[in-house]
Amino acid sequence: MNFRMIFKTLGFLLIVEAACMLPSVFVSLIYRQDDFSAFIITIVILLAFGVALYSIKPRNLNIYSRDGFAIVSIGWIMVSLFGALPFIFSGAIPSFTDAFFECVSGFSTTGASILNEVESLPKGILFWRSSTHWLGGMGVLVLTLAVLPKAGASTYQIMRAESPGPNPDKLVPKIAQSARILYAIYMALTGITIVMLIVSGMPLFDSFIHGMGAAGTGGFSNMNRSIGEYNNLFSEIVITVAQLVFGVNFTLYYYLLKGNVKSIFKDEEFRFYIGTYVVAVLIITINITGPIFGSAWESLRYATFQASTIMSTTGYSTTDFNLWPTLSKAILVLLMFIGSCAGSTAGGLKCIRIIVLSKTIKREIRKVIHPRSVYAVKSGGKSLDESVLTGVSAFFFTYVAIFTIACIIIAFNGKDLITTFTSVVASISNIGPGLGAVGPYGSYADFSTLSKYVLSFLMLFGRLEIFPMLILFTPSFWSRANI
Repeated sequence: MNFRMIFKTLGFLLIVEAACMLPSVFVSLIYRQDDFSAFIITIVILLAFGVALYSIKPRNLNIYSRDGFAIVSIGWIMVSLFGALPFIFSGAIPSFTDAFFECVSGFSTTGASILNEVESLPKGILFWRSSTHWLGGMGVLVLTLAVLPKAGASTYQIMRAESPGPNPDKLVPKIAQSARILYAIYMALTGITIVMLIVSGMPLFDSFIHGMGAAGTGGFSNMNRSIGEYNNLFSEIVITVAQLVFGVNFTLYYYLLKGNVKSIFKDEEFRFYIGTYVVAVLIITINITGPIFGSAWESLRYATFQASTIMSTTGYSTTDFNLWPTLSKAILVLLMFIGSCAGSTAGGLKCIRIIVLSKTIKREIRKVIHPRSVYAVKSGGKSLDESVLTGVSAFFFTYVAIFTIACIIIAFNGKDLITTFTSVVASISNIGPGLGAVGPYGSYADFSTLSKYVLSFLMLFGRLEIFPMLILFTPSFWSRANI
């Protein structure tokens, strides 16, 4: 492994994180609150470590496959550790464990929180808390590649390790240019969301908070009751649409800009994503009309928002769906597992994996009936290699295995089964709220220290698609051979 190049890249990542804290510094100055010094101290620490690491002179400028995975996995842990410092220094979250949990939840776009009350927090802290969503949505390493000096072809290994989904593609030959295109689309869509929220009547600061949360599909709010605090139908519609938009593969938006409109509707994953959402909304609407809400229109209003926020793994709420009938809650839990599209800012298993797994099962059934026949699994009209099918199956098995082990560990907290089960799925799928004690108006504050660290790493496992984090614990990964 090229350790010098790994350390140098991580150093630049810390410098980028320091720069990303500057907007929060300005917010703190504007509102004249006492969190200003917390950001200044953190920025100084980040620059000290970042410059020291970036000044390392590697003998070899190549970044190999394992180097990319190491940079991504270690990098996400580092930005979470350093990103937690403003919470600690400001006194907003004095406990290191809680601050780390909150920051990991932000960067991984999970939105789970240990805070029972957020409205009294300093504005700068609230802005940084939501900024972590926005930065983590597209990926802090993708941002680093967009501004990294002399980003060569080998940095594709970084993008490959961080980008969600089975097949992250370069939009254009140059990695840095691909990263800039992604962030340009991301920034434009974020800007539109924020403007529309302002038009809806939401205050300026709140619009930025919720716009960044919707864009990163994170879910942190500056209101204790989340979006439900506003009771504003226009704002709910804007956020509902935004959540769905950011759950779509960003490659499709690039094709749209190139004039290839048909590519969106021909995309099998996109059709599955929208179709699943529509079916879920219809079932929930029918199920909650009468027992929960008096009219079908009111039920539709809350069903469309909650299905959107759960399937996009954002985690905002307009009502306490803990009180909904069992069928509706079961649908929401199913959406937690499925998630959105690969190549989006959302989490979950991803729709494309569900499609591939379903087709693989169908093929195996056919082979049992007709053993001598040959069946190809296709996606988008193209036959998938066996390596892709094996990779998807391995991911699903690993996901289930980690999920099961985590459930057993979290069960030692003594929480009820629903709370235990959904806290794990909400963490590994980067949802945020679950059911029971971790419902939309609950928090993770009462979990043990061990559980908070387990859930924190589950968030990172989910955001990085498991394997970049898992290989850190493989001894052979750390051999010096360049691969």
